Amino acid sequence: MCKKPYYITTPIYYPSANLHIGNTYTTVAADALARFKRLTGYDVMFLTGTDEHGQKIQRIAEEKGVTPKEYVDEIVAGIKSLWELMDISYDKFIRTTDDYHIKAVQDIFKKLYDQGDIYKDSYEGWYCTPCESFWTETQLVDGKCPDCGRPVEKAKEEAYFFKMSKYADRLIQYIEEHPEFIQPESRKNEMLNNFLRPGLQDLCVSRTSFNWGIPVTFDTDHVIYVWIDALSNYITALGYGNEDTTLYEKFWPADVHLIGKDILRFHTIYWPIMLMALDLPLPKQVFGHGWLLVDGGKMSKSKGNVVDPVALVNSFGVDPVRYYLLKEIPFGSDGLFNNEIFIKKINSDLANDLGNLLSRTITMIEKYFDCVVPAPTAKEAIDDELIRLALDTPGKVEAAIDELKIPEALEAIWNLIGRANKYIDETTPWILAKDEAKKERLGTVLYNLIESLRFASVMISAFLPTTSTKINEQINAEVTTWNSLSAFDGTSAGNKVNKGAVIFPRIDVDAKLAELEALREAQLKATKKTEMKPIKEEITIEDFEKIDLRVAKVIACEPVKGAKKLLKLKVDLGGEERQVISGISQYYKPEELVGKNIVLVANLKPVKLRGELSQGMILAAATDDDGKLFVVDPGDLETGSIVR
Repeated sequence: MCKKPYYITTPIYYPSANLHIGNTYTTVAADALARFKRLTGYDVMFLTGTDEHGQKIQRIAEEKGVTPKEYVDEIVAGIKSLWELMDISYDKFIRTTDDYHIKAVQDIFKKLYDQGDIYKDSYEGWYCTPCESFWTETQLVDGKCPDCGRPVEKAKEEAYFFKMSKYADRLIQYIEEHPEFIQPESRKNEMLNNFLRPGLQDLCVSRTSFNWGIPVTFDTDHVIYVWIDALSNYITALGYGNEDTTLYEKFWPADVHLIGKDILRFHTIYWPIMLMALDLPLPKQVFGHGWLLVDGGKMSKSKGNVVDPVALVNSFGVDPVRYYLLKEIPFGSDGLFNNEIFIKKINSDLANDLGNLLSRTITMIEKYFDCVVPAPTAKEAIDDELIRLALDTPGKVEAAIDELKIPEALEAIWNLIGRANKYIDETTPWILAKDEAKKERLGTVLYNLIESLRFASVMISAFLPTTSTKINEQINAEVTTWNSLSAFDGTSAGNKVNKGAVIFPRIDVDAKLAELEALREAQLKATKKTEMKPIKEEITIEDFEKIDLRVAKVIACEPVKGAKKLLKLKVDLGGEERQVISGISQYYKPEELVGKNIVLVANLKPVKLRGELSQGMILAAATDDDGKLFVVDPGDLETGSIVR
């Protein structure tokens, strides 16, 4: 029988030495879907990889004194190691530096150019290097990138552009006629109303200001910009544009692109328009899941709230981390990661429910039947509810996964686990064991429990593969196929169980929280040390001696009218009054500065800021890009004193 193909992808990740639990969430979810489809009889292609070109990579490599390829090689090795740690069963890992990908991307670019969908022009605008995005003045938020909030830089260069607007109406029609294409529903409305219907601008698809990218074959001063390069990985990985297109013909279009909501626009507007221009089918669905929030906000290294998946796995094991991500995060919405909730879920769902069910069942078979599984020869009406639920659960799980409702699938499995625990309390096997006449009934009860565990183990194998293996070893499972769940008889009487270690020991919540907090603080300190910003170009002692630093006292301070960040200070420089304009209003209230001694760059050439004369600059220190800023305090030195 020919298996039905199923193609699932994650985004290709930008090489970073610090992938956090949010990145891991996407890949774990995709892995669970891929494993489940394999379990239920599909021929699966699960793709992930890395997006390795761009100006940011080139800059980092130059700072480190290595080539961009050497830099990304090291990072990619770390990413692959993380996916191995998280038990990710990808079928292919693509790198945008792979030769076959480079060739296919160059051919795609040339084809779009030859048919008139790409043209040369020049671009002037604001560029965000981390996001690799151009923005107009009106798109900036407080002068910064609207996506990540980081500073932008002015850029003007010759570039090639892709005619997005040419295909906008066609894409709108496609989305309206295929409501399943963008999911969840709220994401679809956002793309239509915020981007497509107001009108699309043509897209910059080449750069000349750096060279770490795929060269344009017919104009080698240009490298192909991120969107055509990165997004086309979903088809180049299958052989599109190369000699062997067997995988492309089998698996395209993709069943689902699983992505974070922050890159939805690229996958539901840029990518489908590129495919339309290439006259290729669109993916069946793009699913944009929410963010994983910590302390109510998105994870950020500068905030110190990044959750390290490696540290979690080292502390708790891989399956507890997978379970929390898959069960407790509403798929499609933002979810909260909280250490305390995480540990309590391990204790309740994994230790109390699943682990305790396994331990009690194996212990009773060992004690009452010398580890031999008894035959179910004395059934009663109370057994029917448990057996019926076991037989109904696989269908519920499969229906939930078909709709990408991973938490609901796990909820259905845990309902069976909970029902089996309740069944123990209802049948009281420890009481049955006291009466020799009830030994057959005791055997039936224990058979029903071991078979329920087999059902649970098969169903969780896509989500918690290591746990499933451990359960199978202890119950000595003979049949672990999905089809075997059509009948409640997959465990053979006479089979011997193997009592093993407790699969989920209970955790001391307070002690473990203290341990994690100490680890987080240590990692934060280490990160701050290793991520020090590059030191500026060297100066001589003669250069430094040109700077005149003096102690001054603030005698008056008020906001600059019409400016959000500026304060107007009057300072006493030791007999001379000056006016200084400083952008520190978000860190200090005017009254906090009056009477305070500060250090002033006294010989800075005066300038006008917002129409106000500024005669110097206040010396201040910032903790990091998003942290606090502190005005340097010279203590009780007399005003006018020289600071050396």
